[in-house]
Amino acid sequence: MRPLDFVGSIKLKLGLVILAAVVVTVVIVSLGERAGLSPVLTGVAAAVLALAMVQLLAHGMTLPLREMVTAARAMARGDYSRRVTVTSRDEVGELAQAFTTMATQLAEVDRVRRDLVANVSHELRTPIGALRAKLENMVDGVELVERPALEAMLQQVERLGKLVEQLLDLSKLEAGVVPLERSTFTAAALLEPVVEEWRSRAEVRDLRLETSIEPPALALDGDEERLRQVVGNLVANAIRHSPRGGRVLVRAEARDGIARLEVSDDGPGIPASDAERVFERFYRSDRARATGEGGSGLGLAIARWIVELHGGTIRAEPAEPHGCRIVVELER
Repeated sequence: MRPLDFVGSIKLKLGLVILAAVVVTVVIVSLGERAGLSPVLTGVAAAVLALAMVQLLAHGMTLPLREMVTAARAMARGDYSRRVTVTSRDEVGELAQAFTTMATQLAEVDRVRRDLVANVSHELRTPIGALRAKLENMVDGVELVERPALEAMLQQVERLGKLVEQLLDLSKLEAGVVPLERSTFTAAALLEPVVEEWRSRAEVRDLRLETSIEPPALALDGDEERLRQVVGNLVANAIRHSPRGGRVLVRAEARDGIARLEVSDDGPGIPASDAERVFERFYRSDRARATGEGGSGLGLAIARWIVELHGGTIRAEPAEPHGCRIVVELER
């Protein structure tokens, strides 16, 4: 606790410092006169004590500024762990609090950047490694240039292209440069094309892909293409994590003026501890990683940004008796 921390204004603090210096000077001069001391000696003593008093009070006032200078130099070197001690309630204290908040946010941004570089490197290395192995085998004559090999290479190239496309899409969404082309359309027009697109993939895994719309003429307001992208990502995840013979249900309904879109599956579900983190870029739960299923961990992050651009919410819920349900709520 510094001497003047209780004062809520820097102007008042400066006034108190000046007043303290004047009071000390007057008191010392008065005592010197009563004691019969030399005016010169008394003046020197008063000046020294006044300066000491000013130094003491000013040191506490400027300490946060010095801490901010030190922290700023550390941040310039890439160290975002420094924080400023905030005890005063004046403008300098508010500045120190804002600086601490900024440092915390920059540390989080730096963490996300490092995670992004690491994750992108990992996601790119896998298909590139597979392509390189195939091409080396063909060049060395170990593997013939046949249709199955070319199809496998094409799958890896498509995976690379999809990853780059998702990264660019997410970058645009985060930067807010993707305008929404709002219109009014029916829930059936939104869901049915997505279901038909993924039906063949579901049949390969022996899954039942079903839809439910209540009321049947339910109307939505938003960017139809972007919302179709959201539903497509959710259906793809549900199919990927559902066991053979399971069911994926895509449902739309109206509740109290809110349009509610749901995609539920019979998979292992999402642990409560991961319910929020699954919407982070490249995040995949331990269960998802353990199954060896594909996916870059970008689909739900993109879905969240699109939903939030519409002013809606998206969350993960457990499905009964087991599985996962992703719920999107939009204002009608």
